[in-house]
Amino acid sequence: MPVISLCSVPNGGKHFVKLEKYLHIVCLDAPCPANCGGSIDMLNRIKAFHQKGIRIHLHYFNFSDKCCAAELSRYCETVQSYAKKDPLGCVSLNTPGFVSARCNEKLIENLNKDNHPVLLEGLHTTGILNSIHKGDRRICVRMHNEESVYYRELARNTINPVKKTYYIAESLLTKKYTPTLPDDCMYACVTDDDKNSFAEQGFPNVQVIPPFPSWQEVDCPTGVGSLCLFHGNLAVPATEKAALWLLSNVFNKVRIPFVIAGKNPTRSIQKAADLCQNTCLVSNPCESEMEDLVQKAHINILPCFHKNRTGIRMKLLHALYKGRHCITTPAMVEGTGLEAACHIGNNSNALASIISQLYYLPFEEEEVKLRKRLLEDTYNNERNIQTFIDYLW
Repeated sequence: MPVISLCSVPNGGKHFVKLEKYLHIVCLDAPCPANCGGSIDMLNRIKAFHQKGIRIHLHYFNFSDKCCAAELSRYCETVQSYAKKDPLGCVSLNTPGFVSARCNEKLIENLNKDNHPVLLEGLHTTGILNSIHKGDRRICVRMHNEESVYYRELARNTINPVKKTYYIAESLLTKKYTPTLPDDCMYACVTDDDKNSFAEQGFPNVQVIPPFPSWQEVDCPTGVGSLCLFHGNLAVPATEKAALWLLSNVFNKVRIPFVIAGKNPTRSIQKAADLCQNTCLVSNPCESEMEDLVQKAHINILPCFHKNRTGIRMKLLHALYKGRHCITTPAMVEGTGLEAACHIGNNSNALASIISQLYYLPFEEEEVKLRKRLLEDTYNNERNIQTFIDYLW
């Protein structure tokens, strides 16, 4: 709820009332450094609230000492981190481990010290919902994915039997847990497909609010670039699988410079890149290095092997806002409304053929104009944050 402050004008002027809005934001992970899609989305939402004058009490679960607390303090009144529970202590027949691990008594205590509205980031943080004193406060849950689908796809794309079993269990538990969530909150999904999934489960207040990218204006270089780029979090099974598949099935057919860039490349990717001619691996590039690679590339290639897509990948938005030609597979763009901005291939031969056709084809101003029409209105952070504000207050 807004807090009333009395302010005065110098030299004995009249007092006036200022309504200050405070908000608790609970992040499933550290939103800074913003080096993956989820953290980029969360940090830009924090910035957007701050720019609207909202005073933020930030709570997040910290898994390392790399969070930029000083950066977060620029946008937040208070910043509080919490430890995630040991997964072995979170075994439940009703609740996913990624939810149980974030049920924190100190967090609940801090949220219940006042009646400010609450934004919970991700299904991961919803285990505390029934412990938050509601009264007339508004609570919104930002759904990053349809998590039962997301974990099922993780299981499908991993070989390790222990991880596969864990992901399958989390997917099944998520499917069981989600319908038990309270229906007096707003659930903010990122796509129509995700919204429809929640609405079908009977939730009365489900909205579509797109992701919050760092890029607000399309700024693609025209002309011809110098390489073909694949980027992402290389430690994620699906991203690792895509990188290895490109090396084995696509770039053995085309002889052009290929760069793989991203977080924590696995040993399999390192070995495969070493064996593939014309290939360079860039490990853990900083934000400016990644930006430079995206803009230097003539082609950004982003295949996806999920049978069931959920959410929107921030790396796709990055390529479309800042890069030249973008090649992908149907699963990456289906239902996003961004199909017209991408060149889409169904298999390795199709992708190799498209690369060969595009590599010497200049990127033209007409394609930049198309992206402006598709992106700049839909992913307008200032407009989209207002949807949260209108509900929370």
